[in-house]
Amino acid sequence: MNQYAELTWQGLWKNNPGLVQLLGLCPLLAVTSTLTNALGMAIATIVVMVCSNATVSLIRQWIPKEIRIPIFVMIIAGFVTCVQLLINAYAYGLYLSLGIFLPLIVTNCIIIGRAEAYASKNDLLPSAYDGLIMGIGFGVILLLLGAVREILGQGTLFSGAEILLGDWAKSLTIHLIDFDQSFLFIMLPPGAFVALGFILAIKNSVNSRVEALIEPPVEIEKPQRVRINKVS
Repeated sequence: MNQYAELTWQGLWKNNPGLVQLLGLCPLLAVTSTLTNALGMAIATIVVMVCSNATVSLIRQWIPKEIRIPIFVMIIAGFVTCVQLLINAYAYGLYLSLGIFLPLIVTNCIIIGRAEAYASKNDLLPSAYDGLIMGIGFGVILLLLGAVREILGQGTLFSGAEILLGDWAKSLTIHLIDFDQSFLFIMLPPGAFVALGFILAIKNSVNSRVEALIEPPVEIEKPQRVRINKVS
């Protein structure tokens, strides 16, 4: 149980792939213009991570060390293709919205990194759970960044939800702020960099405050002056 608690703590906060490792920045900055796009990418990434980690763990004993990375990439590419075809079939609008960044999940360093660092060395259940938690940790940052950018850029939340969930989801769109025109800067990748920077600053501030509460300040003793008497 302690193992799973540690994996949860690492994936969601301490070693979050999006905030601490700063991996997967390409989709993180490119597709989070709306919460709907972020949710679609998060689901796709989680599914690929869980399936690839589980598969790598199952066949790790038969993978030659010399060619393990190409094999990991082939496994990941297979699951990305399956997810891409499913989204194309059942959420074509989202498929068009995510564009090239959906197949680029294959090159996401988070997925390859977890397959190499954890799944290739551990059993099935811990590996699958590691993929799930790391995927959720990355997905939370996608959703947070997507929500912030959509609210500041368009004044809405869940705009275009119907492209992911169907026509019934049009009613889920929430209008929070009325803008004469959208805030273009925050909708572009440079605005995503700025928003991500603020999220990083908040996380670092929380970490500093928690560490200050847990660890008492260390008192540094002042050096004592030594008086030397001259011998005449």
